[in-house]
Amino acid sequence: MPPIVPTGPAAARSLTDVAPDILRSLDGGGALKPARSAVLFVIDGLGAIQLRAHAGHARRLAASFGKKDVARSVFPSTTAAALTSILTGAHPGEHGLVGYRVLDPAQGRLTNQLNGYENDGLDPATWQRRTTVFETAVAEGRRAFAVGMSEYAKSGLTAAVLRGAEYVGADEVRMRVRLAYELAAGESGSLVYCYLPEIDKAGHRRGVDSAAWLAALEDVDAAFAAPVPAGVGAIVTADHGMVDVPRHRHVLLQHGDPRLSGVAHLGGEPRLLHVYLEPGVDPSTAASVWTEHSGKSAEVATRDEAIAAGLFGPVDVAVRPRIGDLLIAARGSWAFYDDRLDDKRPQDMVGQHGSVSPEETTVPFLRLGAYS
Repeated sequence: MPPIVPTGPAAARSLTDVAPDILRSLDGGGALKPARSAVLFVIDGLGAIQLRAHAGHARRLAASFGKKDVARSVFPSTTAAALTSILTGAHPGEHGLVGYRVLDPAQGRLTNQLNGYENDGLDPATWQRRTTVFETAVAEGRRAFAVGMSEYAKSGLTAAVLRGAEYVGADEVRMRVRLAYELAAGESGSLVYCYLPEIDKAGHRRGVDSAAWLAALEDVDAAFAAPVPAGVGAIVTADHGMVDVPRHRHVLLQHGDPRLSGVAHLGGEPRLLHVYLEPGVDPSTAASVWTEHSGKSAEVATRDEAIAAGLFGPVDVAVRPRIGDLLIAARGSWAFYDDRLDDKRPQDMVGQHGSVSPEETTVPFLRLGAYS
């Protein structure tokens, strides 16, 4: 058994299959029913377990949510990795966005996978290594659209993962859903992607079950009162779920901690660390130190173990050095923070994700319209 084991329904479909199945449905084939046009909704941060637990606040979504209507996120269960996998049909080891903050081997420093294109000098045209579903759709003679927040229209991440799509900005959640349906209805054979980040933002700030999170869930659910146009198939899914991390479950890594000996960079995020070691430090020895001092709070794997276990899917040679020498997957409701840093704001986040619990890795897979 590998040192890090994702949990959740073994039979759940992978998020990497979603977009290819949608494209096949537009030609009348594949695992989905045929559709004239298609909309892919991604509700950032809404795990299947959270949706079931709060079905009374999401009656429209829950009405389409059967017991087997789930999908499995990727490793790590974080937005940059999972969203890119949804929109390319490739695993993180193939598309290259293997975590939240990872090493850029060319620069020898950590880079942020959400805003590093603007801040850390990443080239979105090359850092994300795979063809997007939108580029594939356009090559087939289809129109492809991405509906999202106006502020994301010109971002580096948009350039990396939405290549080929015509971007349509709308800041109100109900308008985004409405626009997505209008675009699909107005252009036969089209593929429309619609991104809804409100629940994830509320969860990070206040936590699942908070008044803010429930209000965001209700607002998103209300947007789906809009009818699906005739002939349009819609899939509603998410990139990951979320767990709340209480303050007493913070592991604060400070100067003198044996786990930091020989560590050059501490990347990833609080629920899934990428640990990059100094040259000459033996990963197996370092893994033993992390295992001994982390106890029940984490599962530990070396890069070689993680790749051999297939956690990142197939791993391209150029992507391999982006992955930490060690991977530290938080168990339960634990999270790890580099307390040596002056910026303590990450410790204020309540909702977290990135690790391998069912709450983080199991997401809804709802079929609407022509797909139902």
